Amino acid sequence: MSKQKIQPIKPITDNPTWSNQEIALAQAARDVIPTIFSKTRATSLLMPRGRPKADVTKVRVGIRLSPEVLNHFKASGDGWQTRIDSALRQYISEHPSSH
Repeated sequence: MSKQKIQPIKPITDNPTWSNQEIALAQAARDVIPTIFSKTRATSLLMPRGRPKADVTKVRVGIRLSPEVLNHFKASGDGWQTRIDSALRQYISEHPSSH
């Protein structure tokens, strides 16, 4: 049986703790980055990441579908939920409500 060598705890020196004075002098990235980089680069660095928020969002629901329906839409790959949504929208447009 081999003994594992216990490594001593080393203080993290890459990110030292900030003093209260350093915290008080800190500035927001949106204020500092434009002074360091070109306007184009600063704009790209400060742009929010990810997909933009949609104007109209969808609602998450649980729905039970027959295996044949699910297999049909999944067979054509990713985006099958969007295709189901599209098929239901088409049905609604072809069968207007008589309320």
